[in-house]
Order: sequence, then structure tokens, then C-alpha cells
Amino acid sequence: MNDHIQPDGSAGPAEHEHGALGDAEYAEFMELAAEEGFDAEDIEGAIEAAGHGPLPVLAVVGRPNVGKSTLVNRIIGRREAVVEDKPGVTRDRVTYEAEWAGRRFKLVDTGGWEQDVLGIDASVAAQAEYAIDAADAVVFVVDAKVGATDTDEAVVRLLRKAGKPVVLCANKVDGLSGEADASYLWALGLGEPHPVSALHGRGTGDMLDAVLEALPEAPAQTFGVAVGGPRRIALIGRPNVGKSSLLNKVANEDRVVVNEVAGTTRDPVDELIELGGVTWKFVDTAGIRKRVHLQQGADYYASLRTAAAVEKAEVAVILIDACETISVQDQRIVTMAVEAGRAIVLAFNKWDTLDEERRYYLEREIETELAQVSWAPRVNVSARTGRHMEKLVPAIETAIEGWESRVPTGRLNAFLGELVAAHPHPVRGGKQPRILFGTQAGTKPPRFVLFSSGFIEHGYRRFVERRLREEFTFEGTPIHISVRVREKRGRKK
Repeated sequence: MNDHIQPDGSAGPAEHEHGALGDAEYAEFMELAAEEGFDAEDIEGAIEAAGHGPLPVLAVVGRPNVGKSTLVNRIIGRREAVVEDKPGVTRDRVTYEAEWAGRRFKLVDTGGWEQDVLGIDASVAAQAEYAIDAADAVVFVVDAKVGATDTDEAVVRLLRKAGKPVVLCANKVDGLSGEADASYLWALGLGEPHPVSALHGRGTGDMLDAVLEALPEAPAQTFGVAVGGPRRIALIGRPNVGKSSLLNKVANEDRVVVNEVAGTTRDPVDELIELGGVTWKFVDTAGIRKRVHLQQGADYYASLRTAAAVEKAEVAVILIDACETISVQDQRIVTMAVEAGRAIVLAFNKWDTLDEERRYYLEREIETELAQVSWAPRVNVSARTGRHMEKLVPAIETAIEGWESRVPTGRLNAFLGELVAAHPHPVRGGKQPRILFGTQAGTKPPRFVLFSSGFIEHGYRRFVERRLREEFTFEGTPIHISVRVREKRGRKK
């Protein structure tokens, strides 16, 4: 396995300032790029972007209806976060990727919660703590027109307790008169309030400049601090699929509470467990209160909690109840793990209870509903009886190996040359774009940057990814492929 961390915490020999490329390989690659007419700065920028590794995480927190989702949409430059007056709206995605002034970061939207039902203290804790825990810095949004409320003060106490860098956003400031209202927020004790209109974009640039000062260049790594150190394995899945039961079974003792009532586990539980002579750190991410009238808000809290655990893990073991139809929530959890760039293992629990008819339909569901992760190792287990539990560790090790593996640039380009010759890109508009060369700019997960003579269609990119997997066996890991198109010769003078 490549790219291990050394005992002193520094990167191993496979990590260099040129992404995953060593100095000699980088020099050879730049010569190839120059021959094909690419600008050196363009090449360096593409490698840096593709090989960035984990991105710092920025959480947007605050009470309901202060404009958090509107601010998120403004930062990412598109309407993607759901904007509603009703608090507690469950979002399909809570994490987005954003860029400002050349810096990229992940953005976590922590929109509304069921304040009236849960009570201020409980709702603030459920909403903010999980998001703050996963973040490297926080934007705290306050409605400048209303001023600081008791709920805002409760969030401030949480932020001080967490000790994370905070940028105070005074939202809904549409003019000079609103700036006077924003100045009153100095009393919160979080430093300068940045007057912003998320709706119209006023002041967001200055606020984002402050965000970049607060964000680290890269998130603090919570895994792999030494060679042979415990790997972090996140157990994720819908409520009551058997995550806690599985953790107890692999530990051979009752480490966490198990109950038929969904949501017995409230907080992530870290457990060091020895399996196959290796120590692993398992994180049980179960935990929501299963009450019908709290379902929307509770699902939202669970997704935040799961996202926080996945961000800190190397491998996500996704538990799916084999007895039930694969649901939208199952697919959402899979998507979350893929977008986080983690190694993935699919564990179908309660396998011992299936009859032949259910097994037939389950196989059809897997082919259709989980096609996006057809590359993930699969184990059919029973957390209750221990059936096939011995297959779990080999599947995890296979996923980690794929997650950390790297293809040398020379071998990759030999493969690409053969692929393009045998299966050229379709002609579009009288032109036939061609992949000229490429390199693997990073690992964990594998990240490739391809350089081409024209726009490469998404269908052809998926074809290239599929062939990469067939050739180099990237089992159990997402693959990121970016394409940089060669500009016309003579354009840059």
C-alpha cells in the first residue's frame, strides 16, 4: 500500500509537492506536456487541483430562517441547498465543494431544526455540535435585522466550547442602515461582524476573505498518524440495520447498547478492536430518536452525524438491511461516502433470514439501485449469528489497498495510448477530441488528471474509468477523473 504516514507524522516517500509524482517523474511529465503544447502553469495547476487531497471543511451554522441555505447557494454559485421558511427541512446533500480566490474547501449546510418540539438547548446541540465537530472553521450566521437572540447566545456557547475558528456573518444587511444593526453583534464576543446580504451578494467577498484566513490549508488528519496505527472504519447505514450489533459481534463482547428500537445509539462510539492480528478503530455512527413527528429533523441530524464520522474515516462499511427493499436513504448514504472519497465496503446484514425469493429480488435491486458502487467489495453477513463475519476484514483490506494504490505515469500513458487507439472518442461537430496523456495526481482516493485536445464527453470519461478499474483493479474505492483541455496554440502571448 502506498502513501503511508511516517512515525513523525510527515508524508511518506510517495507524497511530494507535485501531487503524487516524484521529482524525476514530474520532470519527465513536464517534458511530455511541453511537446504536446501545454503551458507549464496550466499543467502545474491541473496537477495541484487534482492532487489536493482532503479539503478543509467549513460549517455554516445558526438558528432557523437566518439565511444559511441562501448563503450556501451564494458561496457555491448555484441554487442547490433547499431554501424554505419551514425549519427542519431534510436535505439530500449537506456537503458541497466551493472555491474562493483559488482556494477550495468543503461547505456543510446545517439548516433548520425542530425548535418548538425539541426545545432550544436540545435542538442547538443536535444541530450545531455535529456540524462543528466535523468542521475546521465555522461561519455563524445571525439575522442582523432581528439582532442576537437567546438561541444565538446558545450557539455562541457551543462555538466557544468547540474552540474552532469562527467568522461572524451578519446577514440581511441590504444597505448602510443595516450596517448599524450589524455593529450591535460585536456584543456576542466573536469578533468583527461581517455585514452581508446573502440574497443579493453584498459583502460576501469580504466575508469569504475572512473565511480563508480562518481555514487551514488542509484538515487535520485523524487517521494514519503512524505506520501500523489503527485504521478508522465508519459503520454507517439507516437506523436499525444492525450497526451496533455488528460492532458487538466483531468485538466479541457487548461494547454498545443494542435494542430493537431504532436510534438506541445517540452519538458516534469509537472502539479499538483487534481482528486478524490487526487493531482497527471502529466508529458506530448509529443514532436517531425514532418518533414519527420528529422524523424529518431526526433524519437530518443523523445525516450530519454520519457525515462527520465519514469525514474522519478511511473506510465506510455501509450496512444495508437485506430483508428490506433498498431505499432512497440507503442510496443517499452510499452517495455521501462516495462524495467523501472514502474506501467503501457493502455489508448486507440479516442474510441468514432471507428466503430464495427475497435473494432473487435483492440481486436485481443491487444491480439497479447500487450500480454506482458496483466496484465495492460486498459481504453478506449476519450480525446476530456471526455468519461470514470473517469475510469483513479481507473486504476492508481490499478496499484500503485500492484506495491507496497508484499507477506510475509511464504505465498509465501506455494504457491510455492503447485505449485511445482501440476505442477513439466519438466525432462531435466534425471534430474528434483525443486524450493525449495523463497522470495520477493523488491517492486516497485515486485522482487522475487527463490532458486532451478537446472536450471529453461524460460518457467517454465513464468508459475510461471502467477500463482503468479493469486494468489496475481499483476495487473498493471511488476514482476521481478531471480533464484539462489544451488551449489553441498561440492563444497565450
